[in-house]
Amino acid sequence: MQKKHVLITGGASGLGEALALLYARKGFEVCIADTNSERGNNVVNTINNDQGNAFFSRCDITSEDDIESLKQKLQTRWERLDILVNNAGVATAGALEFEDLEQWQWVLDINVLGMVRMSRAFVPWMKQHGGGKIINTASQAGITPIPFMASYNVSKAAVVSFSETMHLELMEHDIHVSVVCPGFFSTNLDESLRSKQPGIPELVSKMLHTYSDVTAAQVAEIVYHNSENLKFMIITHKDGRLAHRIKRWLSPKTYFKIMNNQIKNIKPDLDG
Repeated sequence: MQKKHVLITGGASGLGEALALLYARKGFEVCIADTNSERGNNVVNTINNDQGNAFFSRCDITSEDDIESLKQKLQTRWERLDILVNNAGVATAGALEFEDLEQWQWVLDINVLGMVRMSRAFVPWMKQHGGGKIINTASQAGITPIPFMASYNVSKAAVVSFSETMHLELMEHDIHVSVVCPGFFSTNLDESLRSKQPGIPELVSKMLHTYSDVTAAQVAEIVYHNSENLKFMIITHKDGRLAHRIKRWLSPKTYFKIMNNQIKNIKPDLDG
């Protein structure tokens, strides 16, 4: 069988790492593109020591030069790219008055424009070789947002909209696009968090590491199987799927009332 190839941004940790390990076990050759060389090479060593096939390439998705270098490297090494996983992202949080424009610009440049840069670079190659798959990592926050995370919520909502647009544009080229909307699970996303509001870093860390018993490996399994079955929106958490249905089915007034009651549970943590 012809070897399949997957490129994963943000593949050095968290969900990206879990996806890299899973795709390697499924027989894919994996390229991990990340800014953290030490972590990226650790994942590569884990895969290769387990009889998989992976390599690391440092890439900052805010740099078009980095992305172009990555593309040239892969086109030299691979005949085609089967799957592009746009997973790299960062976190921001804080009430409106605590989020300055610099913070907004930072998160949008990485979470949204980074994905746009990667897609613009690699979609033509995928078209040239008859198709493939793109998996874009958004968040539950992009479809059922919560307060104190406006810039992050907006960035992930933009990823959902971008993914839907790309799904429609690329169907005729046999390129299937999926968007992943995971809820909270234990990962190192809080390491990238930017917030100027006291109490927010502690709250985000608590939400990531104590509010859910779902693991990155479990999320990766859900993403893999749903993508392989050509599902567009992949909501990985059961409570996230319920929240999404409630938002779609109920009136805005009722939905906001329910959400406000849920938010009251986290306010004591924020208020100290």
